[in-house]
Amino acid sequence: MTESHARTPATPSALVDPLRNRGVAFTPEEREALGLTGRLPSGVLTLERQAQRAYQQIEVQGSDLAKNVYLEQLHDRNETLYFKVLAEHLAELLPIIYDPTVGEAIERYSHEYRRPRGIFLSIDRPDDMEKAFATLQLGPEDVDLIVCTDAEQILGIGDWGVGGIQISVGKLAVYTAAAGIDPRRVVPVSLDVGTDRTTLQDDPLYLGNRHPRVRGADYDAFIEKYLETASSAFPNALLHFEDFGPSNARRILEQYGGRYRIFNDDMQGTGAITLAAALSAVKVSGVRMRDQKLIVFGAGTAGVGIADQLRDAMIRDGAAPERAAAQVWLVDKQGLLTRDMTGLRDFQQPYARDPAEVADWARHDGAISLLETVRRVKPTILLGTSTVQGAFTCEVVEAMAEGTEQPVIFPISNPTSRIEAMPADVIAWSRGKALVATGIPVPPVEYGGVTYRIGQANNALLYPGLGLGTIVSGASQVTAGMLLAAAQAVADQADPSGPGASLLPPVDNLRESSAITATAVVKAALDDGVATSKPIDTAEAVREAMWQPVYADGAAA
Repeated sequence: MTESHARTPATPSALVDPLRNRGVAFTPEEREALGLTGRLPSGVLTLERQAQRAYQQIEVQGSDLAKNVYLEQLHDRNETLYFKVLAEHLAELLPIIYDPTVGEAIERYSHEYRRPRGIFLSIDRPDDMEKAFATLQLGPEDVDLIVCTDAEQILGIGDWGVGGIQISVGKLAVYTAAAGIDPRRVVPVSLDVGTDRTTLQDDPLYLGNRHPRVRGADYDAFIEKYLETASSAFPNALLHFEDFGPSNARRILEQYGGRYRIFNDDMQGTGAITLAAALSAVKVSGVRMRDQKLIVFGAGTAGVGIADQLRDAMIRDGAAPERAAAQVWLVDKQGLLTRDMTGLRDFQQPYARDPAEVADWARHDGAISLLETVRRVKPTILLGTSTVQGAFTCEVVEAMAEGTEQPVIFPISNPTSRIEAMPADVIAWSRGKALVATGIPVPPVEYGGVTYRIGQANNALLYPGLGLGTIVSGASQVTAGMLLAAAQAVADQADPSGPGASLLPPVDNLRESSAITATAVVKAALDDGVATSKPIDTAEAVREAMWQPVYADGAAA
């Protein structure tokens, strides 16, 4: 046969569609009906046996990145099996499919590219948006959740352009594995506005737009068009924003949060999980939320977003709004923020101090240091979102312990190379008094005959349940009350009363935890008047909404 007449044998569609593919779990009858006769080995394995084999294959991979690649290949072949494996080993595999290993996968995205997943929207072709979403062939009622990113501030690794699609994919995988969001009803999106990373621009294999990031009016118009297009095509979908730069994340949320069903995990999710840890700490210290005094070291989008939620919790506990704001101090690279400073961002200004209030405070090179602020304020909570490794020195921690009986110290920057202090040091320097939570997983700390279990302020403890609750309630907005309800639900799942007990629950049983959180969120949506669905039995409605990783008709399950 000549080359012009050569044909490549067709692969039956059931084997190439990851949502339909069951591999060797297809029964003989199903193989006959689907045109798979002779295309699979004779043996038929149950889903459980397939999951056992897949996990064994994961175990022999040589590195966490290799495990990530294997899992993504499984994701591309058989989504049910992929989520079955994740659900059974979620605590172990969460760091593989998401932070920190996903960072390596993002850096290698263009070089390890295998197949597309999601929707890629380019700022150079904004008029393609409607066509792009139309290719999904999904109706207005068919999508519950869309995760988008412009990849400007990916985890702790910065701007990685189009590779950020893996953040959207990974986030959605956690939503499904942890809260049962139906994977057939979600869409990952890359908003490719360019990249300022010159190594990507110069890389001949880079798959994104090869120009600097577009900013200003053109960027704003692109974001607005995305919101209009996505919400028009899928009016019931929760629009999750992930890893946007600090100059855009808060502005987008504030500008559009009242018009669209928006959630920003970097601001709202991080704030809510940190609030959950603080609510647990309140149970131990006995200091009411309304009486907390907070210092935030690292006054960027994340830090101030957390401050906002803690302030709101103070207000809900009875503090007047002016008093609650006055109980927050922001410290950044220029020292304690005061109103006479130039260049303050709009979201920092409500917390900037009156210069007269701090006129007699000690200064170094004109700046009021973190240590001086701690000594003067005597805060109950010290929060680190600075990514400055070692910023919480022995002197700072000792000053915290001198100012309050049980200081709450949250160095939540990650990865480990950027954490403000390691928990073992914080516990020792405070002589076992500090209540600690971190942004990274940390093994237990031994001190003074007590084992201290360090809770991880991992957003995965909260946002899957928040998203599920938003979907079940049909909430038109994600309200402050829904965020507080999610935080309280997570806090209530930890028992911090014993010596050295964790302030947060473990991630070992996220599906059950997410169901509890979702139920609380639905009730909050109803209380806040934003729910469009009003289930008779909230807990039952949540559980019925949770997709299970089983083959649909059970024939091979």
